[in-house]
Amino acid sequence: MIKGTTEWVRVSENITIISRETGEFWFLDPSQHADKVPFGRPMTGNGTRGSTAGLLNGAVELGFIGHQNDLGENTPSIARYVLDLIGSYHNARRAPGHFSRAAKRLKELNRPETASYLETHAREETGHDRLALKDLRALGLPAEQIVANFVPEGWQPLYEIFDRVSASEYPIGCLGYCYCFESTAAMKHKADIEALQAICAEGVDASRFARTHSGIGSEADHVEDLIDLIAGLPASDRIEIVKVTYDTALALADNVRDGLISDAAILAKIQAAAGEEIHLAA
Repeated sequence: MIKGTTEWVRVSENITIISRETGEFWFLDPSQHADKVPFGRPMTGNGTRGSTAGLLNGAVELGFIGHQNDLGENTPSIARYVLDLIGSYHNARRAPGHFSRAAKRLKELNRPETASYLETHAREETGHDRLALKDLRALGLPAEQIVANFVPEGWQPLYEIFDRVSASEYPIGCLGYCYCFESTAAMKHKADIEALQAICAEGVDASRFARTHSGIGSEADHVEDLIDLIAGLPASDRIEIVKVTYDTALALADNVRDGLISDAAILAKIQAAAGEEIHLAA
């Protein structure tokens, strides 16, 4: 018998995430366990910090299941790093406006606590797109020209999720999109940033964006703040947030797989966007 607070969210036709107050989580196929009451219907109770964190982390892990081999194959290269910077630029450029729009709508709906968080986060994210541009310039690239002409295909589903949830009538799902990015970024440690710097030419600092969006930046604190906020929200909000977290993780995992094209193919795309011959020297 499960004791203490238990939360659950059905994120797809055949997967429900269940979590305990300890933060432990697991997955259940509801079609195979129709008798497992109450997991066959939406949760309605209060959340706790541990059980809500378990749902969110379970959603991220579930999204990446089946892509572990892709992550192992996605070894760092300067071409792939540039591709990631370009994709990150377009995401970061959206963030302040999207979070501000969602905050305005939630304020209109008398949800001041969530609106206040998103307003603060919009301010915190302002200017992060310029960090990506600085990194691209540090690598000797015509940054503005490239981002104006090139949107990486693998990132497009992520942008579509962000655009959709931020513009919805009830944009609480923004917190799920945010959680997926913040939590995966917080997993990057000093060694990961040093590995990125190591593929750049000596003396070139091109890891501003990566440092800021990592465990050595502010992401870990953002994750903790998000968990505190989401745990106190109504069950219907938590359900929607977890679903968007899962959808975002799926799209992010697919983006990792799409990034497995050859360095030569990536270079060709970047060069076409730049409109000039470029050299990515490590």
